[in-house]
Amino acid sequence: MPPSTEHGRPDPETTTLALSRDGRPVSDRGDTVCVIGAGASGLTAIKNLTEHGFGVDCYERETGVGGAWNWRHDRSPVYASTHLISSRPFTQFPDFPMPDSWPDYPHHSQLLSYFERYADHFDLRRHIWFGTEVVRVEPVADDRWDVTTRSTGGYGPERTSRYAAVVVANGHNWSPKLPSYEGLAEYRGEVMHASSYKDPAQLRGKRVLVVGAGNTGCDIAVEAAQQASRCWHSTRRGYWYAPKYVLGRPADQVNDLLLMLRVPLRLRQWLYHRTLRLTVGDLTRFGLPKPDHRVYETHPIANSQLVYYVGHGRIAPVPDVARFHGGGVTLTDGREIDPELVVFATGYLPRFEFLDPKVLGDSDASGRPRLWLNAFAPGYPTLAVAGLLQPDSGVFTLSHWQTVLFARLLQARLARPQRAAAFASRVEAGAGERYSGKVKDSSRHWFEVGHADYLRAVQRALDELEAGR
Repeated sequence: MPPSTEHGRPDPETTTLALSRDGRPVSDRGDTVCVIGAGASGLTAIKNLTEHGFGVDCYERETGVGGAWNWRHDRSPVYASTHLISSRPFTQFPDFPMPDSWPDYPHHSQLLSYFERYADHFDLRRHIWFGTEVVRVEPVADDRWDVTTRSTGGYGPERTSRYAAVVVANGHNWSPKLPSYEGLAEYRGEVMHASSYKDPAQLRGKRVLVVGAGNTGCDIAVEAAQQASRCWHSTRRGYWYAPKYVLGRPADQVNDLLLMLRVPLRLRQWLYHRTLRLTVGDLTRFGLPKPDHRVYETHPIANSQLVYYVGHGRIAPVPDVARFHGGGVTLTDGREIDPELVVFATGYLPRFEFLDPKVLGDSDASGRPRLWLNAFAPGYPTLAVAGLLQPDSGVFTLSHWQTVLFARLLQARLARPQRAAAFASRVEAGAGERYSGKVKDSSRHWFEVGHADYLRAVQRALDELEAGR
């Protein structure tokens, strides 16, 4: 296997030239694996692949590691007050724990330092081409891939290299999902997506409408309650708002204990509802809409302050927007409000612009891949997507085991081809499986997984792959 060399530059002595389908020169990287992105999932992919003996070239469009958690990056959705919503033990990589001295919910700056230390501890930077974006990924003969890159921003010539396998780890929280409303073009106020929100100073003294009830929307509404002259929070439906602490412990740790004890879903839902009734009571008395679903059927919203500020009159819950007009907003209940600033905290859609959507089973180009274990595409045994998950815990542990599984699959293709073929059949049969139970059918929940169910499924896949080894 040709190794990756210092700073990720291919060694000319181990690189041969071939031609692409359209006659372009291609640098053949032999058995080296290409990893796209040096965020959390990309870093753990590099580490696990190199530990399993593979050379790796990683392409990162920015100038540092950390992906979405690096606030310096143009595409980072991180804002000044961003903290984890999953607690430290359920977020950290299994082989690189966060310091015990850190808080239960670390700040984004601590997360970035964690990734930088992870990269240095496992000597990952030498595999990474910083300031390099991937513009095309094309399947070629023998299950190999032609990857075309260029300097970020489109400067300089394009370069195409041929790889034995590809890991797509470019993240799915960077391409804003923008709603469409009647009259929005005529609205004279300021409009932004949450991806552009960085600091509470952007809200100070303004009349602010926050649209969206996800974790980011709730965080921004809380900050508007403290900084804005007035805050409206618009939601399409009612949600269950989970406190970050339950019984003196981070809420996800209590939930995991119940999962470990195999407490049935219905009983967990009853316990959750009972806890809410005993603490904050019926949220509809504050004007919040009644949820149209049971708890655990939407992605958990972990926020201990939203109800506090609603109860103090600093956040006014309102229904969905019906339309905009020059001087304000009409709500679906007929009310008129006059915000100066509208923040759309309406989420993100996954984008893989360098890859034909059909490769990932996205036949209608909706942005929703059809994968097994949210990672493996039927018909492409040397391609994996890492981190395309929306779990009820941290994602880093799940990405770690995804990439361990992919590394062992690549090993099996060399040493146990029958096992690899059986794995490919399992991918074909299982594409589109869910690991979350019943959830709302919306783009927000496309990649929803219960971490316990998902990790059990990955463990079964590892066991089947290595049976009889």
